Amino acid sequence: MPPHVLQKLSIALLLTLAVLCLAWELWIAPLRPGGSWLVLKAFPLLLPLRGLLYGRRYTFQWLSLFIWLYFAEGIVRAMTDSGLSATLGWIETLLSLGLFACCAAYARMTAPSRQIKNANPS
Repeated sequence: MPPHVLQKLSIALLLTLAVLCLAWELWIAPLRPGGSWLVLKAFPLLLPLRGLLYGRRYTFQWLSLFIWLYFAEGIVRAMTDSGLSATLGWIETLLSLGLFACCAAYARMTAPSRQIKNANPS
């Protein structure tokens, strides 16, 4: 898959995960009726957005580590919650895994060592 496709897919997954976190804690299945402070978990997801838009390799690298926090939260909520909240936990887990895979692949494909190899097809 070309790097620009991975970049666009990463942006889409990141925004989808942020919207899921907002909707989950405000309307769909909040911990408390009317919403909870857990909604703030969506805002750190917006920090890497600029770097992803500009295709900065470093942003993809640190995001591939940062996203494991959301994976862990998704797994915990999927296994301990019940009903709709558990389903949303599984969705968060899948989105996190997809984002990790895209970020890792993008970082690997845009590595300086790979750029040199691709420039000299000998």
